[in-house]
Amino acid sequence: MEAIVLRMLVPMASEGLKATMGVFALTLIVSIPLSIAVAKLRISKNKIISNIIEMYIYIMRGTPLLLQLMFIFFGYYRVPLIGYAFSREQAIFIAFILNYTAYFAEIFRGGINSIDVGQYEASQVLGLSKTHTFMKIILPQVIKNVMPSIGNEVITLVKDTSLIYILGASDILKAAKSVSNAYAAFSPYIYIGFVYLIITAVLTKILGKIENKYNYYR
Repeated sequence: MEAIVLRMLVPMASEGLKATMGVFALTLIVSIPLSIAVAKLRISKNKIISNIIEMYIYIMRGTPLLLQLMFIFFGYYRVPLIGYAFSREQAIFIAFILNYTAYFAEIFRGGINSIDVGQYEASQVLGLSKTHTFMKIILPQVIKNVMPSIGNEVITLVKDTSLIYILGASDILKAAKSVSNAYAAFSPYIYIGFVYLIITAVLTKILGKIENKYNYYR
């Protein structure tokens, strides 16, 4: 029985893994750089900009990602103001990027605020531009300080990708559900659980190496 379950699960899980890792990779690639910009806008001296960003972050962090997925995908049919029907893939990527950008932005904001203001003043005395100061002096220290928090969010992102099934997208969890329903077996969920554990172990190892890279900023 288990051999039959595995024979059916493996190809479906392989296809689902592509979708899972695609959402994971694109979300990270887009949301982390974007979150740094959002964090800078959040601490902007311009109150209008700062308040708009604060409201965006509040909404993204204050509502479930599942609800955001449903709103973006089905919102066109319920909220005429949207005026555009997103495809399933577009809705997934937009929801994940907007959600994780908000979380990462708050992490980076905390990291930026933790840097001693004296470093900015010293850079001004040396005649360095604000951009050079931030990119070459401040940001490396911020990354080093926030890496543990970023790592936690990255691991959470892996697990959150399972939510895409709500829009009918195929992922590894949906593969387990399909096989489980077909054979009335629980073992597919156990196998997929091991897949998540393997992915998490690999990411933990990678994140650990990145943290070590920034240890010289101590």
